[in-house]
Amino acid sequence: MRRRIAFPGVLITLTLGIGAGAVASATPAAALEPDLDNPQVVATGLTVPWGLGFLPDGSALVAERNSARVLQLRPGAAPATVATVNGVAPAGEAGLLGLAVSPTFAQDRYVYVYFTAATDNRIARFRLDAPQNQAVILSGLAKASIHDGGRIAFGPDGMLYAGVGDAGNTANSQNPQSRNGKILRMRPDGGVPASGNPFPGSLVYSLGHRNVQGLAWDAQGRMYASEFGQNTWDEVNHIVAGGNYGWPTVEGRAADARFRDPIVVWTTAEASPSGATIDGTTLYVAALRGQRMWSVPLDGAGGAGTPVPLLRGRYGRLRTAERAPDGSLWITTSNRDGRGSPVAADDRVIRFPARASSDGEA
Repeated sequence: MRRRIAFPGVLITLTLGIGAGAVASATPAAALEPDLDNPQVVATGLTVPWGLGFLPDGSALVAERNSARVLQLRPGAAPATVATVNGVAPAGEAGLLGLAVSPTFAQDRYVYVYFTAATDNRIARFRLDAPQNQAVILSGLAKASIHDGGRIAFGPDGMLYAGVGDAGNTANSQNPQSRNGKILRMRPDGGVPASGNPFPGSLVYSLGHRNVQGLAWDAQGRMYASEFGQNTWDEVNHIVAGGNYGWPTVEGRAADARFRDPIVVWTTAEASPSGATIDGTTLYVAALRGQRMWSVPLDGAGGAGTPVPLLRGRYGRLRTAERAPDGSLWITTSNRDGRGSPVAADDRVIRFPARASSDGEA
């Protein structure tokens, strides 16, 4: 089935490139569902590509968990290292994790990263034209070799959101004084927003999370998050300010008035849901242990229909899914993370173009 997906875009004109670049413009067009039968391998030989974000010129930045490198990717070109993040201490699930490009990149050229340091998890930012100057905007998040969270993304309100894991200490998730086991909402400089956060003076936006790995918003500004369960249920949640999602009291659905139930649950064998992105009314979720991408139809009211598995077993463990400005869908594999079975080309970044419409429009 072919479906037309509206994608709002604006004309962006800026100076591109790392040094003196050419001036170019990018206008994201209306997009169609991704053509999963026509993959384009953008990069091979990477080691646990984790965070992925797009620059206004359409190129991508990807963060490698273990090497602390940020690479710039363009289809048909070799990856180029544009930054190495200082102080990254990879171990287990920890390392250089999420990456987000500033929504005002044309003016400030900021790139944001979430990473594990020697003593904590942190968020830092740097200008792409001066990557050696890295400023930590948030620190003190408890770290561990598991459950570090790590996904960061700018919401439609211009605020930076971060999924922070419980760091293996389940009590963190229900402790309002802890920033672990939470989704945080902050200004681009790391400060508490003047309005919109549910707890005065706190970055905490929602609580009761085990290990959020994906953040995405629909066209109406509703927020969704994918999250690892423990032994039984993985989930997707519709996130609201101040919502309590139940961990560790609840795993999956409980119909307990104290907590918000997930809108989707999977067994842990078919999911381990990581990165997420929304294209029109479809939420795409990359699955690690499940080795597939889930297509989740959103119902327009904060709920979801029946998920459909895509790419099952085709590329192994999938870490990240992101929609590009041109309407294509990009994924990263995670077969060299110590839990996969890598092939010679792993890890890979793969692009699926937008499917051509029947009337020839793109």
